[in-house]
Amino acid sequence: MQKYHSYKELQENETIGKDYRIRKRYGKSGIAVMAPHGGGIEPGTTEIAEAVAGDVHTFYTFSGLKEIGNAQFHIASKKFDEPIGIEIAKNSRTILTIHGCRESEKLIYIGSGDKRLKEKVRKSLLEANFSVLETPRFSGKNPFNICNRSRSCMGVQLEISAGLRREIFRDLSRIHRKKSTRLFDQFVKAIRDALSEHACDLDDQ
Repeated sequence: MQKYHSYKELQENETIGKDYRIRKRYGKSGIAVMAPHGGGIEPGTTEIAEAVAGDVHTFYTFSGLKEIGNAQFHIASKKFDEPIGIEIAKNSRTILTIHGCRESEKLIYIGSGDKRLKEKVRKSLLEANFSVLETPRFSGKNPFNICNRSRSCMGVQLEISAGLRREIFRDLSRIHRKKSTRLFDQFVKAIRDALSEHACDLDDQ
């Protein structure tokens, strides 16, 4: 169950490096790939975001490290206020956030305030034979959503189902998330291709 509604509240009750961790790496594209509910909060999202970012895009993750009970670290996307993440977001041209949802079907929900990037990501994932849907539950349109806190006030949110994440990795345990499958490579490549195309479009503007 969610316990904290702000980073300040969380910080006052938990120990960084022991209960949770913040990691970042800067890229040159102006695009940030962020997993604000990483580690054990939404398992697999940190690993996906880091692979998608590579050494081209900026990478950020807030990760729960507890053996159990990491769901308490889930600060809602529209309330996410961890300072390093907010600073990265506001200095980015656009943002892609990677999340995990509970559905057992193998699917991805896409939401966005950035329609052009959304269509590129959707098209690339569909061409790679992934199921991409939209739902009001994960619209990604709230202006306070971390995915829309960029300089352009727009971004894209991906909610990857538990069913798909279980196939992307050997399983969702901490140890086996280090062992990805061929499907992981296909998924990451599809998103990276879309981001590369979008980065070129941004450079041309």
